[in-house]
Amino acid sequence: MIATKLKLRVYGDPCLRRKSAPVSNIGPAERMLISSMIKTMYDDDGVGLAAPQVGINQTIFVVDIGEGPVAVINPKIVKKIGKVTQNEGCLSVPGVTVAIDRPQQIRLHYLDENGHEQEGDFADLKARVIAHEMDHLDGKLIVDHVNPADRPKVIQKVEAKLKVMTNDKIQNSK
Repeated sequence: MIATKLKLRVYGDPCLRRKSAPVSNIGPAERMLISSMIKTMYDDDGVGLAAPQVGINQTIFVVDIGEGPVAVINPKIVKKIGKVTQNEGCLSVPGVTVAIDRPQQIRLHYLDENGHEQEGDFADLKARVIAHEMDHLDGKLIVDHVNPADRPKVIQKVEAKLKVMTNDKIQNSK
């Protein structure tokens, strides 16, 4: 089976707001999904991608910060250390970056793509990306981290970017 690029869901898609269900069985279909998610992440120049971002509300995400891809299934953060505030973007929320507090280090318990239990300590960018993808599994987006008073302005910027992207697709299809 060859991995295919999946359709990326963007702000406004209800799939992005649903809490994801745990994966009960890891078989060929789940491994194919993971391969396609990795392809999609790379094709869209991302460092992480959660299953809800491609329309699948299951607790799966992939991460690659330049060290090779890692598939994470049914993750649970079991320890957090420190706090760092940095700007983040998101493939599903184009056109904005948001300053977000994230743990500097985390310990993560999860299953790999073969169903084997794993536990790992992750720091800095990898911890940030994992925490970001964990938000997606809970139906949370970067705009939810914005101060409520500033949120309408940020959402307006996202919607303007989505409108431009839609118009560009229409122009390119003619």
